[in-house]
Amino acid sequence: MPAARQPDPNEVAPRLVLGSTSPYRRELLQRLRLSFDVDAPRVDELALPGEVPAALAQRLALEKAQEVARRHPGAAVIGADQVAELDGRAVGKPGDHARAVAQLQSMRGRRVVFHSAVAVVRADRGFARVLLAPVTVQFRPLSDPEIERYLRLEQPYDCAGSAKCETLGIALLDAIESDDPTALVGLPLIRTCALLRQAGIDPLQGAR
Repeated sequence: MPAARQPDPNEVAPRLVLGSTSPYRRELLQRLRLSFDVDAPRVDELALPGEVPAALAQRLALEKAQEVARRHPGAAVIGADQVAELDGRAVGKPGDHARAVAQLQSMRGRRVVFHSAVAVVRADRGFARVLLAPVTVQFRPLSDPEIERYLRLEQPYDCAGSAKCETLGIALLDAIESDDPTALVGLPLIRTCALLRQAGIDPLQGAR
């Protein structure tokens, strides 16, 4: 693994690319007030045999950044992934109402860990690193009518764990434990900034 580079204020910053089409991650990265492009990664997201959720999130975040970086020589590429874990098993995106009901029923009154990973690849510098930001969520002991009402109102079928904590999904929870406050939404910005600095990019210098 290459040594981290300190940002050089005299160096022209590379183009920044977010390797994700998630509107949630795009909105979070916009908070840093950096100019960036978006490109969708083409990566198989299936877990490898015996791969635990935390390792899956880190591998996919890095693979997404690396795959997009191959199409954008000279750019710094951010990749991200999130995998929810319950009883040692990955909880994916439900995709439809019935699966979302089943997910929330299995998680009510339980503690669920959301493994949010972010990677930065700057191929021209030989830089490729990934960091993990685990978030522990305590779900309330939800009733079936509460689950049905929430899902009908928000339809969070594209979210791992069937809940959008940044909006009404917060009403399903008793507690969130994390050292990176945006990690649960899908892009841990503290770790993203740390990786950008290690890649020689100062977010404060690039902010507009």
